[in-house]
Amino acid sequence: MTSTLSRPEAVEPAPVAPVSAPALRPGRRITIRIPTAVQRRTAAVVLPLIPIVAFVGLWQLLTAHNVVAWLRFNRMPAPMRVVESLGARISSGGYYDDLLASLQRILLGFGLAAAVGIALGILVGRSPTARMTLRPFIEIVRPIPAIALVPLTILLFPSSEQGIVFITFFAAFFPVVVSTIHATESLPKVWEEAAKTMGAGRISLLLHVILPGALPGIFAGLSVAMGVAWICVVSAEMISGQFGIGYYTWQSYGLLDYPGVVVGMISIGALGLITAWAVERVGRRINHWLPRASR
Repeated sequence: MTSTLSRPEAVEPAPVAPVSAPALRPGRRITIRIPTAVQRRTAAVVLPLIPIVAFVGLWQLLTAHNVVAWLRFNRMPAPMRVVESLGARISSGGYYDDLLASLQRILLGFGLAAAVGIALGILVGRSPTARMTLRPFIEIVRPIPAIALVPLTILLFPSSEQGIVFITFFAAFFPVVVSTIHATESLPKVWEEAAKTMGAGRISLLLHVILPGALPGIFAGLSVAMGVAWICVVSAEMISGQFGIGYYTWQSYGLLDYPGVVVGMISIGALGLITAWAVERVGRRINHWLPRASR
């Protein structure tokens, strides 16, 4: 019995219909995409204004209706009165003298605290002998409020200017030195061992490994120190100063010039914002190798 295999017949593919381009509708809208850089810049300008505008609006609403509840807004000056007082102060030369005096005290005290605090922090963080010798003394003195030293500075220093600068230095010193100690101690040991393997000496190890590696933590302490320094310098000016933005604010309160008090508070906040931004900007420039520094 023989079987025959039949050859399968070729199946022709079905014809493919040509694809035509979709016809554009006459009323179709053209969407314009805003560049990402423009969106980021717009957000950087608009978003900070939202809480400020909301705060001023709530302030105006409460003072306009003389709300007296848990807080008494019937004695609070309205925003427009503060703006008028600010305009009057800006047009006078004494206002800029007060700003310049406070700014000079901050820069001098903060600069000394940064230099001494970073040097001493690296020493304590690197040397076991310095750690055992100096760390207990630092922890004993650190809880003392800087503003509590005002009576002693009046007795010790020949002028109130030197005493205010010392209080500013004392307030900014401890955040810097403590952050430097922790940043130095937290460096990976493998960095130091690798540098020593390649022949690095003590000075080269300090300048090219330890200090660059600790700088992110150091600048975090500098940022905190700047805010603490402003708090203490304004408080010292209120107690023993003869000029400065803190002295102006306290004098305005003594003269029952409540819009002037708010002007002083706004001026302090503006100066604090500018100096904190400057510290952060310098930190980003120096720590440009960090992944987050380019944001």
